[in-house]
Amino acid sequence: MPAEAVPTPNAPPVAGHYSPAVRAGDWLVLAGQVGFDPASGEIPKDVVDQTRQALANIATVLADCGGALTDVAKVTVFTTAIGNMAEINGVYAEVFGGHRPARSTIGVARLPADASIEIEVWAHVPG
Repeated sequence: MPAEAVPTPNAPPVAGHYSPAVRAGDWLVLAGQVGFDPASGEIPKDVVDQTRQALANIATVLADCGGALTDVAKVTVFTTAIGNMAEINGVYAEVFGGHRPARSTIGVARLPADASIEIEVWAHVPG
């Protein structure tokens, strides 16, 4: 089965030539989400608020695709604020609760829109 873009009518707008979500068989691969607030059109300054909003954006994209955060198997976190991992982990644990997907965290020099964090996920959502 070829990989195909999935309609995501409630997702934040994309800033380039990519899809917010692609289905490849039973897998949903989501593009990285920064803490862009669709209501205000802005990214909060605080990494805690950015993390919370990025995860909310991911939940929205997953819902558009028939999935949920509990379907997430793999998370990759990119951050310019590696020194703030305790705060990032606090929000992450609050949002994911008892669900503990595999995760990689990568410190980077810069992210789109000067965000402090970008999060991408792979979710297992049989179609």
